Order: sequence, then structure tokens, then C-alpha cells
Amino acid sequence: MSDRYLPYAADAEQSLAPDELLVLRRQYERELPQARVQTKFNYAWGLIKSTSKREQQKGVGLMHEIYNENAERKRECLYYLAIGYYKMGEYANARVHVEQLLALEPGNAQAQSLRELIDERVSRDGLIGLAVTGGAVALVGVVAAAIFSKRSK
Repeated sequence: MSDRYLPYAADAEQSLAPDELLVLRRQYERELPQARVQTKFNYAWGLIKSTSKREQQKGVGLMHEIYNENAERKRECLYYLAIGYYKMGEYANARVHVEQLLALEPGNAQAQSLRELIDERVSRDGLIGLAVTGGAVALVGVVAAAIFSKRSK
């Protein structure tokens, strides 16, 4: 990660230690079935920052619940939803959420930095995808040429 993203988009690249996530999960579970919004938010944040895609998906689900139920948390939720989708490789969803945040707060440097990070990843992964596709097409061409050359002999 480039230093120019720090501290703004650092959340997108940093993970939470399993023992830290465990503390958040225990607090959340202690408060169930009526966990406080802040406790639920902290747990969702921790799950999104996990290295496990399954935990990230659960965190995104909880963050969507908070977004839908608490108007005062929409800004924070949009940011962490964008990060969650980014970490899961769902760049289109990440882009949608960061753009929603930027529509609310056009000058938000944190969201602008995250949008740049998403765009760079899409560009890089797109180029990798094109290279893989191009390599596969070239391989098919080589195999076809070999088959046709054997048939003509």
C-alpha cells in the first residue's frame, strides 16, 4: 500500500487481531438480544477488518442492519460498508457505497482516498484479468495451430 493512502484508507488494508475480535464478539453476545448500537457497530467493524471472508460477510450484514435502523450512523456505515466490500473483492459494491458517502460529504478526504484505492484495485485487477484472458486465448491458438499442422501432414 502506498503511503499516500495513510491514514485515510488505512482501514481498507489493516486487519484486526483475532483476540481483539474475540473481545468485541463477547461484548456483543453478552448484550444480545438487545445489543446497543455502538456494541453492534464495534463488532461489525471488527468483523469487516477480519482476514476471513466469512467474517467480513457477517460484518457487512450487521453494518447494513445498522445503516437501515440508525439514520445518525449512515455516514460511518457507508464508509465501513465500502471497506467491507473492498476487502471481499466486491469492488462494484464498494464503489457504490463510497460514492453514496461522497454524495453526502463531497469533501470527505477519507472517502476520496478509499475511492482512489478502489479504482486502483479495479484497474490493476482488470489488467491482470486481461492478461489471463489474453494468455488463455493465445494458448487456444497454439493448440489449434498444433492440431491443424498435424492434420495437414
